Amino acid sequence: MSFVINPPRQAALPVVGGGEFPVHRIYCVGRNYAEHAQEMGFTGREPPFFFLKPADAVLVVPAGETGTMDYPTQTKNLHHEIELVVAIGTGGTNIAAADAPKHIWGYAVGLDMTRRDLQNEAKKQGRPWCIGKGFEQSAPIGPVHPKSATGELTRGAVTLSVNGTQRQKGDLSDLIWNINETIEILSKAWTLAPGDLIFTGTPAGVGAVVSGDVMEGAVEGLGTLRVAVR
Repeated sequence: MSFVINPPRQAALPVVGGGEFPVHRIYCVGRNYAEHAQEMGFTGREPPFFFLKPADAVLVVPAGETGTMDYPTQTKNLHHEIELVVAIGTGGTNIAAADAPKHIWGYAVGLDMTRRDLQNEAKKQGRPWCIGKGFEQSAPIGPVHPKSATGELTRGAVTLSVNGTQRQKGDLSDLIWNINETIEILSKAWTLAPGDLIFTGTPAGVGAVVSGDVMEGAVEGLGTLRVAVR
């Protein structure tokens, strides 16, 4: 194939043990922890909804390093949302929840960074959230851990601190829609493909960060994701 311009570099994440995981699409589940849903003004087990980030929103943070995120333009209210990220290795459509683990290649720790003021304004006007969720560096992610090494993740602490003070704390067992259910519902609307990432939702305690802050997020068994805002 002969391109008329140079194609952009393939977005990819380092893999624990070697190699890289190519990123295709980034799906995010909204309000998937009850306490977070409540702090955003909602309650109960509402049907899940999804939004997307572009693949090149990924900010790669190698193991043991501190990533650096530029404070984004047009916002005065940048929020952190710590999440388990599921990496899809085998695609498909209409995947049954019972079969979902077969499609998971691995897991990572991720941050869904949000221009909350822009998102809130879009909500008021009934417009898409893209400007609030899909900007550059809005998806800092650590290395992908193969499921063959971690086993299937169904429980484990999910935490985030800013400048050493804990802000978010939850457990994967608290997900309103668990990972397998999420894959089942998601695959009814889109054909999942190898390289897709799924941000599975964030616990309560989301809040603002400013230039100079350092975020440390973790999912039990997957290590720590450390990102400084400049």
